[in-house]
Amino acid sequence: MKTIEDLEVSGKRVFVRADLNVPLSGDTITDDGRIRAVAPTIAKLVERGARVVVASHLGRPKGEPDPKFSLAPVAVRLGEILGRPVGFATDTVGDSAKATVAALGDGEVTLLENLRFNAGETAKDDAERGAFADQLAALADLYVGDGFGAVHRKHASVYDLPARLPHAVGDLIATEVGVLKRLTEDVARPYVVVLGGSKVSDKVGVIENLLGKADRILIGGGMMYTFIAAQGHGVGGSLLQEDQIPVVQDYLKRGAEQGVEFVIPLDTAVSGSFPDVKTGAPVEDFAVVDVDAIPDGALGLDIGPKTAQLFAEKIADAKTVFWNGPMGVFEHPAFADGTRAVAQALIDSDAFTVVGGGDSAAAVRTLGFDETKFGHISTGGGASLEYLEGKTLPGLAALED
Repeated sequence: MKTIEDLEVSGKRVFVRADLNVPLSGDTITDDGRIRAVAPTIAKLVERGARVVVASHLGRPKGEPDPKFSLAPVAVRLGEILGRPVGFATDTVGDSAKATVAALGDGEVTLLENLRFNAGETAKDDAERGAFADQLAALADLYVGDGFGAVHRKHASVYDLPARLPHAVGDLIATEVGVLKRLTEDVARPYVVVLGGSKVSDKVGVIENLLGKADRILIGGGMMYTFIAAQGHGVGGSLLQEDQIPVVQDYLKRGAEQGVEFVIPLDTAVSGSFPDVKTGAPVEDFAVVDVDAIPDGALGLDIGPKTAQLFAEKIADAKTVFWNGPMGVFEHPAFADGTRAVAQALIDSDAFTVVGGGDSAAAVRTLGFDETKFGHISTGGGASLEYLEGKTLPGLAALED
């Protein structure tokens, strides 16, 4: 893959496909991590005199404009981070985009409106997607792919557009791919994988691929209750994917045969109802119980303290750790301890630690951890998982020379 250093960008219109899919509360950005992650690439292009056209999606609008998914607040925050004005086009390929891009001078930046406001961005039909890519290509001379969180999508701006322009990878994608290679090629051992999140079915591919690679797989989050059920225990009213129980039992059997240690929780924090994460109101019926004694109707919402200690011990001697998915409902103080304990265990270890994007990255920031204490915090949870599953990512394939 070519890097931006391989491109002559001075005076050229450079289309940067970023991932600025940040969480919003109204017009307020609640986590600007993805904006900060791509800013160095944009700044480097600016310094070299490029005319930078930034584009991204946000949320899941249905192929037409929707004010609640506007990137306008992102343009403001990007300008603050870059320390320079950032223009904003109120459409993707219409009159506003054309005029805004045409007005760019050397070293100036503009952001297009949400790419998914145009149905061609996510179209399954190659011709429809290609037609939108043609319109985007008319706005630029060069293409830089730096939206790692979107490279697993076969979308117009990610997959089709690079074929229409000279292209290179930005610094963010180059870093992400380098990190993922450290997790898949000549890995420093012991190699510990910590998996959380809600559903086993979301992690089937990555568990399958890691069975031959990881030394230990620690299971938390909502998915742990399917593992607990697979061991023959009741899980009360906790999240359970009954259809995945045979799959989990097969994993446990194969793990034992291949020398991969599955570490299943010993205890869990429960409540009779789902907590109010918006207000953080106290949970009146909070309890910690062993996993073989979950009361009928109780909802398991975090790993318990014995499990947190066990997980910390299993991480302590690791040389490589990959973590994807929180251990519980970390957004509520009563159920944040498990996720906090795992994050601290990663920091305390001497391992190369990778936080696999998505909710895990959000948890690190929400719980106040210093991001620099981790080896790498990914900007793409889904993309990271698919890479670790061994899949070909369309957006990366499109950037190959």
